Amino acid sequence: THIRQIEQAFTAQAMITTDQANNQITAFHPGAMGESHLNQVSAVVAERKKNAKDAAKFGIVAPDGRQGMWEHCHQLAEAGIPFVFDPGQGLPMFNGPELLELVDIASFLAVNDYEGEMLSQRTGLSLAKVAERVKALIVTKGAEGADIYFEGKCIAIPPVPATKVVDPTGCGDAFRGGLLFGLENGMDWETTGRLASLMGSIKITHQGPQNHQMSKDEIAAQFKSAFGFTL
Repeated sequence: THIRQIEQAFTAQAMITTDQANNQITAFHPGAMGESHLNQVSAVVAERKKNAKDAAKFGIVAPDGRQGMWEHCHQLAEAGIPFVFDPGQGLPMFNGPELLELVDIASFLAVNDYEGEMLSQRTGLSLAKVAERVKALIVTKGAEGADIYFEGKCIAIPPVPATKVVDPTGCGDAFRGGLLFGLENGMDWETTGRLASLMGSIKITHQGPQNHQMSKDEIAAQFKSAFGFTL
């Protein structure tokens, strides 16, 4: 296991209040998450190299302790492991030059529309210019779908209308689950983005971020129904 216990700290805790229009206010205590830098990417890579089938092929750096995010990005880059930089709520902890340094060593960048605006403000670059520094930039736009910038172009990913709206908590994470699956399995961006969009739509119909299960066959059927072609 790679779970580290920090004796003097509580586990990170988030209390999220959602109104009837699905606007959210979050109260967050980082706790032990602030010590995430104690976990070294190099140690995980070395352990997994013992089994070629389990070798680390891909990574993601998501919201975490500031030092942990900084060090893990650099450690993944030094190990030659492609990764998604997904700063999320951690983005405000970095200034413009720091953000550009992390973007430049990442393979992919994922933000929502609000984070994208903040990224542009802090770096002084448009999203199109930021996208030139990575293989792809993914910008999620909630109910409006997503935009994916790659190879000098931008494609619009359509949203998948939800059968009902129960709880938006975790929709961004579900989207990223689809994104990572598509990347790992060599899907093109049009397909990867649509799978990610579908996963967010499925999640919003359930209460809580992890209280639902879907089989691959069920996901494939919903994908074909939504987009007219098979995975």
